[in-house]
Amino acid sequence: MAKYGEGDKRWIVEERPDGANVHNWHWAETNCLEWSRTLFSNLLSGLTILDGEGNLHIKTKTVDRVEGDAYVNIRKGKIIPGYEIALTLSWEGEVKDSDGKSVIKCDGTVEIPYIADENADEDPEVKIMVKDEGPLGKRLKEAMGSKGKPVILEKVRVYVESMAKGGPAKDDLEVKKMPGTAAQSSVPSAAAAATATAAAASNVGAQKEVKKEKKGFKTITLTEKFSCRAKDLFEILMDENRWKGFTQSNAKISKEVGGEISIFDGSVTGMNVELVEGKLIVQKWRFGSWPDGVTSTVTIALDEPEPGLTVVKLTQTGIPEEDRYGNATVVENTERGWRDLIFHKIRAVFGFGI
Repeated sequence: MAKYGEGDKRWIVEERPDGANVHNWHWAETNCLEWSRTLFSNLLSGLTILDGEGNLHIKTKTVDRVEGDAYVNIRKGKIIPGYEIALTLSWEGEVKDSDGKSVIKCDGTVEIPYIADENADEDPEVKIMVKDEGPLGKRLKEAMGSKGKPVILEKVRVYVESMAKGGPAKDDLEVKKMPGTAAQSSVPSAAAAATATAAAASNVGAQKEVKKEKKGFKTITLTEKFSCRAKDLFEILMDENRWKGFTQSNAKISKEVGGEISIFDGSVTGMNVELVEGKLIVQKWRFGSWPDGVTSTVTIALDEPEPGLTVVKLTQTGIPEEDRYGNATVVENTERGWRDLIFHKIRAVFGFGI
């Protein structure tokens, strides 16, 4: 390993004398847990759910617990939120008779055990509990579920969208966009650095074929090895019952070209474009959280260099950099999904590990 300061200076990252992180080129992480507690408290406390409809009165009280991790990473102006949060909210309900007299009052809690960036496109699980399990208490609980749950989920979506925009780091981004001469003074040095980097990159990549990617979209490529015959792996990838087995979720997969596919409980939908048994699968894939009209192309090439050893080469093109909610983790989550939720699961369930 080269010592610090050696080698081509165009590739050496040195600290600036003024300590500035120009254009957030380096990773800048902001802890968002306390900010999250404050935002959830503002969003969910004191909400009126029912105010006399059906002689029921229900409102939220306070957010009693927000635990977990929440942060925002920023590099080169790109916002990458990360959070895994558990939340508890207290609520109270009252049943009145036709004359407006109180019949019963009781308290309850709402638990949201997992709010996470990896599920930003899905509503989290909401558990509603009440301390009085009598008939009227259950009636209040059911009303809180039918009327209160949608309100709570709407507020959670506000949090998710706020994190996607940078959370508390959003203001820091605006502050760091220095006006006037200060900003102008950084332009020549930034331009020079960009020119040097581009020149070096062109030399390094001269031996590679460069494919132009449509702006705002990315491509991922993975190579995986399995201890099995290629035809067996092909059958697994095209069999909806086996998909249900190793993903533990609903799946519908046509085995015909032009046929539709739906996996992970409908989170991913698409169609078959080309099928060569034991050798090739080409499909159109679309995630429900992606912007409308956006579809990627998945190509899975199966090669069996020797009996019992299959090499899978996966390419997925046209992956949007952001989902419909502004989350910039789509590419990372897609690649991680292939590795952890598909390939690793197939090895574990079917014993194809190497």
